[in-house]
Amino acid sequence: MDQQPNATNSTSVEPHCLEITMEIHKVAPPPRRSSLEKLKNRLKETFFPDDPLRQFQGQPLKKKWILGAQYLFPILQWGPNYSFKLFKSDLVSGLTIASLAIPQGISYAKLASLPPIVGLYSSFVPPLVYAVLGSSRDLAVGPVSIASLILGSMLRQEVSPSSDPTLFLQLAFTTTFFAGLFQASLGLLRLGFIIDFLSRATLIGFMAGAAIIVSLQQLKSLLGITNFTKQMGLVPVLSSAFHHTNEWSWQTILMGFCFLVLLLVARHISMRRPKLFWVSAGAPLVSVIISTLLIFAFKVQLHGISTIGKLQEGLNPPSWKSLQFHGSHLGLVIKTGLITGIISLTEGIAVGRTFAAIKNYKVDGNKEMMAIGLMNMVGSSTSCYVTTGAFSRSAVNHNAGAKTAVSNIVMSITVMVTLLFLMPLFQYTPNVVLGAIIVTAVVGLIDIPATYQIWKIDKFDFLVVLCAFFGVIFISVQNGLAIAVGLSIFKILLQVTRPKTAMLGNIPGTAIYRNLDHYKEAMKIPGFLILSIEAPINFANTTYLNERILRWIEEYESEEDLKKHSTLQFVILEMSAVSAIDTSGISLFKELRKALEKKSIELVLVNPLGEALEKLQRSDETGDFTRPDSLFLTVGEAVASLSSTIKSQSSNQV
Repeated sequence: MDQQPNATNSTSVEPHCLEITMEIHKVAPPPRRSSLEKLKNRLKETFFPDDPLRQFQGQPLKKKWILGAQYLFPILQWGPNYSFKLFKSDLVSGLTIASLAIPQGISYAKLASLPPIVGLYSSFVPPLVYAVLGSSRDLAVGPVSIASLILGSMLRQEVSPSSDPTLFLQLAFTTTFFAGLFQASLGLLRLGFIIDFLSRATLIGFMAGAAIIVSLQQLKSLLGITNFTKQMGLVPVLSSAFHHTNEWSWQTILMGFCFLVLLLVARHISMRRPKLFWVSAGAPLVSVIISTLLIFAFKVQLHGISTIGKLQEGLNPPSWKSLQFHGSHLGLVIKTGLITGIISLTEGIAVGRTFAAIKNYKVDGNKEMMAIGLMNMVGSSTSCYVTTGAFSRSAVNHNAGAKTAVSNIVMSITVMVTLLFLMPLFQYTPNVVLGAIIVTAVVGLIDIPATYQIWKIDKFDFLVVLCAFFGVIFISVQNGLAIAVGLSIFKILLQVTRPKTAMLGNIPGTAIYRNLDHYKEAMKIPGFLILSIEAPINFANTTYLNERILRWIEEYESEEDLKKHSTLQFVILEMSAVSAIDTSGISLFKELRKALEKKSIELVLVNPLGEALEKLQRSDETGDFTRPDSLFLTVGEAVASLSSTIKSQSSNQV
């Protein structure tokens, strides 16, 4: 809608009338478009908001093929210009994250109740796939604590990893396949907006609760307990720990305490001084080396400190024949894959976008979904379980100066060398050190400053944080997440079904109208009830809006009777925030107009947007809504025009 500057804008407020001289602008209808054009535009904005095809416009055929290949394989964009200078930076960062990925891979695999070697397998193949398909320069790929926790806890509900380890491993690989299939499908079908239902408040509470559960699960390793509960709730875990005090090993506790302090101090140093990032990055591997040497030298495992044991050498064996696409556990692996897929995808994209914003480059969300999904599908066929971009590893990668995804390739090659030649060295690695590494890694997931910020800004979001947190630690990981997502969706539904309305008043000396509760200097205009509707109007909120507007009218009339002011003559609805309307919304205006006519009150609409105005025109068979005195561009113009009408009618009556 084009709007010209006001020719005259003078306002004077008197006890019973408002005299305004103002140029009145016509409300322009939107340009006519066919239903097919509207559908095409709606689908484009829903599924292709980034308009990925615009780069192909006007390009020759050869260039289009090149651009298409670069779009599918981002490595082709930066690969031709790769230099030795960039490689030096990527080499340092790749070796640095490898020193963190090796002990974390072993630790997280045990957290998922999988053989430790699977954690190293998962740090070898997926990073290679991501380096070819991923669009982030800083994302370091591998197993993560939360996905490991969820996968292990959900699969253990039906299958025991100790009594039937082969079936458990097969289900883990199948879960990874379904997680990757779901992730890749979201990217391929441009449905990434689905993961937006995991709000920031949900993730903060969920991550904090999961961090507590992950840490408490490490009491088994930190205390040396053999018979520990498989349940994930706070009460069962603590109960199990204190009901097996006879299994506590003071040697294990002493070693665990010492290395936990070492790792936490290293983390604190790197947080206080980011340039010393290598301290926390190298601390886990140093802890593994020192503890392994201690065990080997003094044979402490004989005194109650358990070790990993012998790990097989060699690269990832194929596992596609182990995938289970039938049987009684199919529903379990699909559900587990869906949940772990969403969580790991959300974490990976969030981490990638965080560091992309720092370095001022763009990460394509749909490309990331396809890259993460395909690397998990490939991983499920090469003895890997669910992987994504981990925040701790990506932070180290970023701080180490990574320039491209080659750092993932360097990390992968380092893990490959470890798998081929260094596996016997881990035979004496104590489980207690792996537990300390996990605790140190997940401590960073508890974001107290962000929680406090949410408390200050939005109390309902803070309630979501608490529900996610307590749901995870007292019920279960997946149920806690479900409760938080349910609350977030309830909030959305509440906003849709109970849209905000406000009464507007005139700012003295201007033609501006604002919320009376917000602007105390704003004044009511006698004879006018000016309301603002601040949401789309649809079938879910029309009943509420009808009742609320009629209640505004009743309150206004009762107040005017008490003050003996002029009677209500016009109800003005300011619709600048009504971005959409459906047939139920159109019916609302028709019913409201009929109800007001019985009270000799006129309904006036101000600035309906394109879609709302178009539907009003199509349904307005009698022309009631499009009359010049029923449709205005601004509230100021409406009040000025209708006030002049009132004044002229009064003069004629005299």
